[in-house]
Order: sequence, then C-alpha cells, then structure tokens
Amino acid sequence: MKAVVYNGPHDVSVSEVPDARIEHPNDIIVRITSTNICGSDLHMYEGRTSFEQGRSLGHENMGEVVEVGSGVSKVKVGEYVVLPFNIACGFCKQCEQGLTNYCLTMQPEPALAGAAYGFAEMGPYAGGQAEYLRVPFGDFNALRLGEDAAERQKDYVMLADIFPTGYHATEMAGVKPGDQTVVFGAGPVGLMAAYSAVLKGAGRVWVADHHPDRLALAEHVGAIAIDTSKEDPAEVVKEATLGLGADNGCECVGYQAHDPQGQEDASLTLNQLIDSVRFTGRLGVVGVFLPEDPGGKEAQNDLEAQGKIPLDYGLMWFKGQSMGTGQAPVKRYNRALRDLIAGGEAEPSFLVSHELPLDEAPSAYENFDTRQSGWTKVVLHPGSVPA
Repeated sequence: MKAVVYNGPHDVSVSEVPDARIEHPNDIIVRITSTNICGSDLHMYEGRTSFEQGRSLGHENMGEVVEVGSGVSKVKVGEYVVLPFNIACGFCKQCEQGLTNYCLTMQPEPALAGAAYGFAEMGPYAGGQAEYLRVPFGDFNALRLGEDAAERQKDYVMLADIFPTGYHATEMAGVKPGDQTVVFGAGPVGLMAAYSAVLKGAGRVWVADHHPDRLALAEHVGAIAIDTSKEDPAEVVKEATLGLGADNGCECVGYQAHDPQGQEDASLTLNQLIDSVRFTGRLGVVGVFLPEDPGGKEAQNDLEAQGKIPLDYGLMWFKGQSMGTGQAPVKRYNRALRDLIAGGEAEPSFLVSHELPLDEAPSAYENFDTRQSGWTKVVLHPGSVPA
C-alpha cells in the first residue's frame, strides 16, 4: 500500500510500505478516506524531533472499516469512523480516569506515557497518511459516524485532533459564557480554540498572529484579530479591559514560536499569554513543547534544545495564574463535538484550504511548512478527492 514516508528533514515521499494487517484480535483495519497534515507533523518534517527515517506520518485520520479482528464486537465492516490521534487501551490507570492522552499500555517505553499514529516518541505505530491503517483496540478507539460521514468528511476528520485539541485548550483555560479570552496562534489549533470559545459563548475572543490569511479566518468565526507584526497583543488586550487583561487564554503555537521577522523564541507566546491574562486567570497550553529539540541549538540555543525556556514565572506567580498543559484526551470531547457537527451547530471545515490526493503530499508539506499564503489546512485523500 502507499503511505507518506519520512526520509529526512524536509523530505517526504509517497512510497510503498507493508500492508496494514490485523495483529491482535481487538484490531480493526480502516481504509483511509481523509487524513490531515498537522502542525505537529511539521516538527517531524523539519527534523526537529527523533522521528525515524522510513516511518509513515499522519495522526488525523478517518475512513471506512474494511476488516475487524475476532475480538471486536461493536465496530462493523462498512462503517465510517474517525480515529483519535491518541491510541489508548481503555483499561489502564490513566485511561480509567479519561486520560487517554497518557495511556500506559500502548506506550512501550515504561518511563513514558501516551501513544499516537506516526508520531515521534509515541510508540511504533504507523501513520494514517496512507491507504490503510491498523487501529488497535478498535471498539474503544474508533468513533462511529452517521450516514452523512462520507459527504461531510472535511468536518468529521477534524475530530481526530485539532477540534478536540482546541476545545481542550479552552477547557484548561476555563472558558465559560461571557468570558473574555485571548488565543495565541491562528494556525489550525488556534483557530479551533477560538472557534470553541465562541461556541461556548465567550463574550469577546482575541486571536494573535501575524499571518493575514489566518487572521482573516479568525475574524470569520467572530474573533478579534491582533496582527502581532503591528501591535503588542498584551497591550491591545489590556487596553480593552481597563488594564486588567483577559479572563483566560490559550497558547496554541509551541516551542517553535517566532516573531514576525522569523526569529525563533520558544518562550515568546507563553510570556505574552501570561502578560495578557488578568490576576487569577487560567491558561490552557496545547502548543507542542518537547524535552528535547534536536534542531533547537541552531535555531535558538542549548537551553531551548533541552526544552528549558525562560518563562516569566515570577509574573505568573505574582498574578496567581494557573496553567494546564499537554496533549488533548480526544475521547473526552470527540463524541459531543461530533454531535455538534451532525446537528449543524459546528462546521470546523471552515479552515480547510486544500483537498489533495495522497500523491501530492510532498508538495503539500512544503507549502504548509513554509506558511505559503492561503495554505491554512490540508486534507489528503488516499482515494479520489471528493467532488
């Protein structure tokens, strides 16, 4: 079968790999019909992680079930499903608490937790930017979709990661009706955080970024755009709130944050968030930060390469703020968000800019990585591109 394979920094190809197959009675095989390129994929694409050459990429996946193991009782052949990027067992200590993002069973390294498809340090599992995907514990991990699944793939595939991840940022930030919320980053996850805040009834939502096309999408969902190439986001927010700052906020950029001139600063958006949020406010951080960054020494310095960044902790402590961090437990949210989509209350596909066949993945990665204007979210289709 064909899959998108990592060959080294800035080099992916669509290559033949071994067919996905049932390896355990609880496995299912899914024919992938839609799979996204995620900003997290770009960390690996750029060589900024320990991702091994020859592995397949892709953790935002949906498709049609074509085979089930003998231990699978709920999921049926022919059903459309969307797959959380978290691969979880459902029965370990973490999963029992709903923390499927830190499953202990599926992560083979005893000192670590959490597993994912085609992701550095998160197990040996193949990615879903491929024609077929093996899904462990299919009854637990696959979210079944309704009759409109094939026609509304652009919406439903967002349930694999970015919609629940953006929502998780607002949950950690404690966003509630009437709140004033600031979001740093207008990439796909930042836009989903802003969209989630709007869906929750936030009274005012700011989104800070310096890419005009992404800021336009933020305004499309009802947020206030802050162009960081022209304005200091913290000053904009404080000026609008009698100097106090937003009630809460989300960081959706991560360790490769950079200023409008392209200079990387891993602490940039975190410290701007601390400055922008009021005393006792809550912060939700879903931007990716890693304990090791193989490319960080050249891009920043030795400390950042070791995951050590100069956080304005004194200001955060002084303001009595609290911070939630980490990857999203997708299963905590995906069923409810699915039902919002099915009921016509949410349409996360607004951010999709390109739908392409799988064979065009190399050029899609290049354009998305260089932040080409208009490349806000890419959906790959291993089969035919929907009309």
